[in-house]
Amino acid sequence: MASMTERIMFLRAVRQLHRVRSLYAAGVLLWGASAAWTGWQAPGSRQMWISVLLLAVFTGLLVTAGVFLRGLEAPRTGRPAHHAASRKRARPHHAHA
Repeated sequence: MASMTERIMFLRAVRQLHRVRSLYAAGVLLWGASAAWTGWQAPGSRQMWISVLLLAVFTGLLVTAGVFLRGLEAPRTGRPAHHAASRKRARPHHAHA
């Protein structure tokens, strides 16, 4: 069984991967717009090919981050996870004499 420290580190890594994935998605949008704009203004230019190259790099990074997140996903059991103790008040136990 994993220790609490390992579990916390795992959750931090997943959160960081979610943040990085959103950064990669923004990069894909930026470089896609840049490639389209430079392709419209100067088709076949060096700037257009650099934009296309960076678009491909960020797309690859986005796909890789998505694949890793899919692999780290907890298996679905069909029922909600138990995160905390029940709010029901325990009945006091009396010792019988």
